Amino acid sequence: MTNLIENIADRVPGWGAKLAYGEKTTLDGRDLLPVALVVFGFGAGEGSGDKPADESGPAGSGEGQGGGGGGYAIPVGAYVADAEGIRFRANPIAVMAVAVPLVWAAGWALSRALR
Repeated sequence: MTNLIENIADRVPGWGAKLAYGEKTTLDGRDLLPVALVVFGFGAGEGSGDKPADESGPAGSGEGQGGGGGGYAIPVGAYVADAEGIRFRANPIAVMAVAVPLVWAAGWALSRALR
């Protein structure tokens, strides 16, 4: 189990740009490069302690292992290259999905600080 976790941890730093920027495509003479906010995490656990005898099970059955992971990606927009140059076009739905909780948290923190 330890080798698997170390193997994943060694590879994760290289994933950032590869996951955040998609493949370049051409649409109506414009080059598009999609951009996403990517969040992921992994966790693992291991136990080997002896469990005392009680009503829930026999003594010495405290061993266990586990692991898991998850993530999500929010498409925030795309870089568009055409005759006018390169510019970023935001995805308004993703901007609202990120901005609303951020503004709420900032307002909440400010109200707590003013008290």
